[in-house]
Amino acid sequence: MEYTTLGETGVEVSRICLGCMSFGRGEPWMLDDEEATDLIDRAIDLGVNFFDTANAYSGGESERILGNALAGHDRDEQVVATKVFFPVEEGPNRSGLSRKTVEQELDASLGRLGMDTIDLYQIHRWDDDTPIETTLRALDDAVRRGKVRYLGASSMWAYQFADALHASDRLGLDRFATMQDHYNLAYREEEREMLPLCQQEGVGVIPWGPLGQGYLARPHEQLETTTRADPSNVHNPTPEYGAAGGEEVNERVEELAEEYGVTMAQLALAWLFQNEFVDAPIVGTTSVEHLEQAVEALDVDLSASDVEYLEAPYEPKPVIGHD
Repeated sequence: MEYTTLGETGVEVSRICLGCMSFGRGEPWMLDDEEATDLIDRAIDLGVNFFDTANAYSGGESERILGNALAGHDRDEQVVATKVFFPVEEGPNRSGLSRKTVEQELDASLGRLGMDTIDLYQIHRWDDDTPIETTLRALDDAVRRGKVRYLGASSMWAYQFADALHASDRLGLDRFATMQDHYNLAYREEEREMLPLCQQEGVGVIPWGPLGQGYLARPHEQLETTTRADPSNVHNPTPEYGAAGGEEVNERVEELAEEYGVTMAQLALAWLFQNEFVDAPIVGTTSVEHLEQAVEALDVDLSASDVEYLEAPYEPKPVIGHD
């Protein structure tokens, strides 16, 4: 395993963050307690110490499973991230970023995780109904009370993130230390504004969807043969990945993966590992084998010409993932 410093926090994290959205119930591809624990145990054996979940994943089950699995390991070595915004269950004050919602959802997450402190607490999306100053004050209080160590944000417009960082500085509040945004070889819109902003502000970048929900893991003509690409699956590959040069990107990933003797997923991850903006991509998997392959991708050393070849077909496309 390789490690890096998460933004300017000083915290040492593995170059792979294990995404935990697949833990729980509700979809045929989700892992139950025993299966998820086996995956987490293997991740720790491989040197992974960074785990990302959310209160809304499987109605809180993901947090509970992750907390139980980590209880048998050295908590001081682990870095746990979770999120707030989407509802765990329906009802008033169950979603958004009001002080009430943030405080009650934080306490609920701590309870499910079985922890006194969350290492990285992230706003899952931007809340148009709550002034950012209100949210930042609630989050700052959580840090000062020792319930949270660092704050993070997820997909939003760069101008919104800039406003949030400026508000924190202006009010003397703890600022966002990380950005979890949508970024992969088939979707690079974040390079226009968000990633340069993060680099300028010393914000760590932990992209979600590093394989494009599976789009970069297999030839595009085979996507519809998989369970994940079933139109009834809400997490099926977004059609926009294949647009605006996306199919040619997919084909070049396949071509170079064969030349390097690795899987397409490994090649797509290698591109992120060597990306100047990225600290640690969030790799979600339900397979120990795929997890092991992701770790092996750290050894894939792409040449500058290969990186240029992979990126060349890409064209601008609509923004995906802010909703």
